[in-house]
Amino acid sequence: MALPDLIEIVPLDQPVAAEITVPGSKSITNRALILAALAAGEVTLTGALWSEDTQVMTEALRRLGFDVRVENDPAEFCNRTITVKGQGGRIPKAGTAEKPLELFVGNAGTAARFLAAMVCLGNGVYRLSGVPRMHERPQAELFKALRELGYRVDSANDKLPVVIHGQVRGEKPEVRGCTVSITESSQFASALLLSAKHGGWDVKVAGDDDEEAPYVTMTEKLVEVFPWGGGKFQIEPDASSGSYFWAAECVFPEVSGATVNRSGISVSAWPKSRWQIDAAFFLVLFINKSSKISRRSDLGDSIMTAIAIAPTFRSVMKFTDLGRLRVQECERVLALRTELTRCGAKVVEEGDTLTVFPTKPGELRGAEIETYNDHRMAMCFAILGLKVPGIKLKNPACVKKTFPNFFQKLAAPPPSGLGVEIRDGRTGRKLEMEELFAD
Repeated sequence: MALPDLIEIVPLDQPVAAEITVPGSKSITNRALILAALAAGEVTLTGALWSEDTQVMTEALRRLGFDVRVENDPAEFCNRTITVKGQGGRIPKAGTAEKPLELFVGNAGTAARFLAAMVCLGNGVYRLSGVPRMHERPQAELFKALRELGYRVDSANDKLPVVIHGQVRGEKPEVRGCTVSITESSQFASALLLSAKHGGWDVKVAGDDDEEAPYVTMTEKLVEVFPWGGGKFQIEPDASSGSYFWAAECVFPEVSGATVNRSGISVSAWPKSRWQIDAAFFLVLFINKSSKISRRSDLGDSIMTAIAIAPTFRSVMKFTDLGRLRVQECERVLALRTELTRCGAKVVEEGDTLTVFPTKPGELRGAEIETYNDHRMAMCFAILGLKVPGIKLKNPACVKKTFPNFFQKLAAPPPSGLGVEIRDGRTGRKLEMEELFAD
């Protein structure tokens, strides 16, 4: 049974003791899928996220001719064990100039950027396209770098859809260099770094002190430790997804400023590699008790979680360097300000900074939240709904992009869930567990 198009989150009225398992990291899974396809042997990825974005990547690799096997993971419903037979840098299939091989990337930025670089290794022509929003997202810096490396990249406006011509004569290129800026997205640099070994590319990253640098570091570390000759690779849990459950501790009356007396909610196997910047979420918010948080140096996508719950704190919270959020799944800075204001919060937008003011008891109110087909908007406001009565989410199934069983995790009884009641937003009927999966 499908999720209704409008759901209501019923607030929790008492603390919960729970240990939540979250699916694998999307960022690591999609990077590892590319590396596995380029490896010289069979690679098995364990704990891999199985969501819309990673399914898009898996299907694209199959269309490119790779043998990809997917098996269930008994430890986490939305994880899979994925085995890829690597071809040592060879792309098995390709199209022609008259009929390019079509790859659909949905709204998956990682798939769009990583595949654009990878298909340059192929002996043919490829066309990448996605949903309308993906066609609006920036690609110019990556396309410029690929052209600098000598590849033909045909795009009317340096966005998707794009036609990319690989090594059509099958020659092994000499080492060639390019410079790529990560001002708009780290994924441009990551895309090039993932395929650089087999492309013979010397990639220089510009703006390496930018907010996106941690994701480039993640890519470099993965390339360094990956089993290039074949073997196994463990994907760690997604820290951005885990942030929602750490944030759930803020729904209880013990909140004071940016601190909280914990109710006993934790996330199982919290990442310790420091590859994911969002692994610092609990440290930044609840240990350091930061009242000024930067997307450049403190948090990645989980800064959205912090912004969404900020009205529940007793001190003013300032969130800076948010420009990158404007060009992702939606214009997230505007979306956060709009929907928090709809709930009665006072939010001031100045440049790429949002300042969120504390609200008195009873000032926050329920509202129908527009999610903008953005998975993180839906999950952020679901957590606010644990404290504020009447929060209803439009199009909640958009969470399938990274966390299809998110609402099941909320609704499952403790200790594996929070025991939250979730209702059909139009009829008020309590939804059963099987109705809460986003597919």
